[in-house]
Amino acid sequence: MADERNSTQPAMHHLNTHGTEEYTGEQIQVLEGLEAVRRRPGMYIGGTSQRGLHHLIWEIIDNAVDERLAGFCDTIVVTLHSDGSLSVLDNGRGIPVDIHPSTGISTVETVYTVLHAGGKFGGGAYKVSGGLHGVGAAVVNALSEKLYVQVRQNGGVYEVEFENGGKARYPLRRTGDTKETGTYVRFWPDPAIFESVEFDPEAIVARLRDTAFLNQGLFIRFIDEKENAEYRFKYNEGLQTFVQYLNRSREPLHAKPIYIFKATDTHEMELAIQYTDAYSENILSFANNIRTIEGGTHETGLKSALTRVINNYARKQKLLKENEDNLAGEDIREGMTAILSVKMQDPQFEGQTKTKLGSSEMETFVASAVSEGLSEFLEENPTIAKRIVEKAISASRAREAARKARELVRRKSALEITALPGKLTDCSSRDPSESELFLVEGDSAGGSAKMGRDRRTQAILPLRGKILNVEKARIDKILSNEEIRTLITAVGAGIGDDFDISKCRYHKVIIMTDADVDGSHIRTLLLTFFFRFMRPLIEAGYLYIANPPLYMIRKGKQVYYAYSEQEKDQIISRIGGVTDKPQRYKGLGEMNPEQLWETTMDPSKRTLFRVTMEDAAEANRIFETLMGEKVEPRREFIQRNAHRVQNLDTIG
Repeated sequence: MADERNSTQPAMHHLNTHGTEEYTGEQIQVLEGLEAVRRRPGMYIGGTSQRGLHHLIWEIIDNAVDERLAGFCDTIVVTLHSDGSLSVLDNGRGIPVDIHPSTGISTVETVYTVLHAGGKFGGGAYKVSGGLHGVGAAVVNALSEKLYVQVRQNGGVYEVEFENGGKARYPLRRTGDTKETGTYVRFWPDPAIFESVEFDPEAIVARLRDTAFLNQGLFIRFIDEKENAEYRFKYNEGLQTFVQYLNRSREPLHAKPIYIFKATDTHEMELAIQYTDAYSENILSFANNIRTIEGGTHETGLKSALTRVINNYARKQKLLKENEDNLAGEDIREGMTAILSVKMQDPQFEGQTKTKLGSSEMETFVASAVSEGLSEFLEENPTIAKRIVEKAISASRAREAARKARELVRRKSALEITALPGKLTDCSSRDPSESELFLVEGDSAGGSAKMGRDRRTQAILPLRGKILNVEKARIDKILSNEEIRTLITAVGAGIGDDFDISKCRYHKVIIMTDADVDGSHIRTLLLTFFFRFMRPLIEAGYLYIANPPLYMIRKGKQVYYAYSEQEKDQIISRIGGVTDKPQRYKGLGEMNPEQLWETTMDPSKRTLFRVTMEDAAEANRIFETLMGEKVEPRREFIQRNAHRVQNLDTIG
């Protein structure tokens, strides 16, 4: 550790503009801060996986968006360069170039080398900002092998370059004159830190689209030099367009979304709601442009006001009979897609991931704004209001039917083995942390899996045919489907709002389907079901997809397995010819138990893909596109992604 610290000292002397030893000591502490980021990146960006890598982009983009929130930026250009670096350009005010009073170096260098040195800790630079910690710029610098900043401000062009995790190659210098203002940042992620430094253009596009939706009128360009592609986003009706975009695979009950806006000196709320004929609810909430996945006080305010206003309207219009109970919140939210965006000074976030808003005053503010705005909308649009109430009443009746059906499948105790479905071949272990449930397609594959498994820890549940498409069915119909009831009972943790992850009988639920069109379809149906009704299972990391081989290759007595066309060709090239033509597995049932165990089920050799939910909005959109009622969005999706298909027989 001492050697690392000593190696940074020359750079610190280089940055020292006062030349005192006392000052140099402070500067060493600065670098130790960045060194701490490099040693423990997970504390700052959540890890060194693809998610952590992309977090670097979001930090820099958020800084540009903060300039938009402050009213000084209308254009952001993001470029994925052919050399793997990424840049963000905005036309905001530009980071100040004057000497910072606390550090004695330029404010630009301070922002990129000192943790908690941003303009979000008081001082009036930002009334509202999206940065959670104010450490974004310095963290991106710390985790990059090179970072370049150019600022246009006060009639001049200024630049500085950092390398090796935060050291400035030279002090900030003026390189030209300009009348423009703004900041340009380009960084090269450090391959010594990250598992991969390959950015995913699709993830960037999705994030930038959402950012443009949330910031009405902001123009965002994304240039992908690697693919020679360009995307442009600008939405003059912001959240209203956002909600229509999310619902484009559904049939709306009203064409124009309900839109409510309210602002004071300290708080702002923007809300767009559109009801559809779907059976699930979809609320996306944001605080200062940060996606609040776990909800929080603003969502609570929205839900309480929604329930109160709709019930009051239904009573007033006599759409609810006097002897009927009030509609429940979940009934009123059935088929509703809502985007809720709030902005405030100093938001309080809860939880390790900082994705739940805890500011109590926002609940009252949102509830008041929604009550006023929604009451007005219902009074002015009686036809739409009646449709919304009638849908909620229908949902209420179905919920009662579902409650009765749910009682049939609810598992009262993980120890009631007699309640398990007959087709489940259970494992002997009662420890969920080591138990695995394989969901297999049909009795043939089920037979091979049962004979090849580890009986102590691996359970097998064969599913007959294709399960119900839950995207097109209400909960009462879903719970009356035998295959789904069997699946719910086997997992043992309930369904929907009753789902209790602590009662899950297996900490690995593995979808093991054939590598063909039908297998892909069944896998998608199962994923749709888990996403809609057992989402905590995905969030806990308990859902997996098995990766069976596509080919068996023989040379003499030696047997090789290939999991892709490319791997098959590589193996044949490496071993120099084969005894027989490579055997293409059309289904798992073609494998004998030993082969299935060796290639797909043996924990020491198999490859499993964990199903994650990085972006709930994007996952929601894809499920609706693939499994929803409308055909056109599905056709567009297939056309847009057709170039990815290398072998139709392989992936369906």
